[in-house]
Amino acid sequence: MKEQEKERKSMQPPASRTRVGKYEMGKTIGEGAFAKVKFAKNVQTGDCVAIKILDREHVLRHKMVEQIKREISTMKEIKHPNVINLYEVMASKKKIYIVLEYVDGGELFDKIAKSGRLKEDEARRYFQQLINAVDYCHSRGVYHRDLKPENLLLDSHGVLKVSDFGLSAFSRQVREDGLLHTACGTPNYVAPEVLMDKGYDGSAADLWSCGVILFVLMAGYLPFDEANLMALYKKILAANFACPPWFSSGAKKLIKRILDPNPLTRISIAEVLEDPWFKKGYKPPHFQEEDDVNLDDVDAAFNDSEENLVLEKKEKPVSMNAFELISRSQSFNLENLFEKQGLAKPETHFASKRPPNEIMSKIEEAAKPLGFNVRKKNYKMKLKGDKTGRKGHLSVATEVFEVVPSLYMVELRKTGVLQELLIWITRYSVEF
Repeated sequence: MKEQEKERKSMQPPASRTRVGKYEMGKTIGEGAFAKVKFAKNVQTGDCVAIKILDREHVLRHKMVEQIKREISTMKEIKHPNVINLYEVMASKKKIYIVLEYVDGGELFDKIAKSGRLKEDEARRYFQQLINAVDYCHSRGVYHRDLKPENLLLDSHGVLKVSDFGLSAFSRQVREDGLLHTACGTPNYVAPEVLMDKGYDGSAADLWSCGVILFVLMAGYLPFDEANLMALYKKILAANFACPPWFSSGAKKLIKRILDPNPLTRISIAEVLEDPWFKKGYKPPHFQEEDDVNLDDVDAAFNDSEENLVLEKKEKPVSMNAFELISRSQSFNLENLFEKQGLAKPETHFASKRPPNEIMSKIEEAAKPLGFNVRKKNYKMKLKGDKTGRKGHLSVATEVFEVVPSLYMVELRKTGVLQELLIWITRYSVEF
């Protein structure tokens, strides 16, 4: 019972909100060794985004500036429907914020872990999208070098998105011999030539990883998997694997041509695109390329100037003192002691133990289907009807006050016409 209560509390929105520039920060949706990813909302447009947050001092201390700048620059260079979009970069005195496209369908890895192997047509559809993305990246001189299901995300429509360019390389990092020389990536997905540390072609190495991913999608397990690292390397170097019997002959043939341990005889992406098994149901991507990519915000985020720094502000409801609480109570209303100047505005109050973010969200959810436009600032909300009545637009002002840390007073005040409006708001919102 205690565990259920603990889980329930962990899912509740925090009592205070954090604003970074024009973004309102939400829950943590991912966490790694060097970064944390939070859900956020653009308060100006209402668009949902994911914000990758890095500790500035940590980045400087570990001399990661060039690596992080490379990741950011790489993602700004790539504008493709199957690659996570990077919108902008911001920095405060202590943190660096990378604003990314929010993808809400989870990792492709989770889909396999939950449901097991995919049917061949579904696996082929994801593989086609992966090849589209990788081919485009290579055409821009960018090699990912850590392709695996955990770095492949799905949106709500099942569209695949390649993410995490932390280990990517530009073509300008290639040495005079035309090869890359940094061994990196996840062992089970790494090409043999990368393990040999003699230099490798980034395009061929990425394609090998794509072949391993295709195998995993269709088999539900890895082609190369050993508890002992050296035994794993020996299998990879010899391309020692076997396709399960449920693979079609076309799939087996393509996978064996991709998982060729010799990069010189390995099939190329251009050849994959012409493969009969690959071409079944294939839909080329349609998108508009951007010629000029502005990297000014990347440089600004890493320089020492305070001119472009954003502020991180914590917002919480206004506290309500005892006199204000009494004055809003029907039993202790003091307004009759004073001379009234005209009619008082109709208003209603209710108390809630729910977090203030949740209160605001539920009122907003109730108001929008009724045709109200919503404007929010801190813990105040203005609901304005989009239709004009006999006495003008309908509107309600809402504000959440903190009585004590676990109790909030919600005030709904009519600023337009129609008393029923207040009833609608309370009826269609949650029971607080």
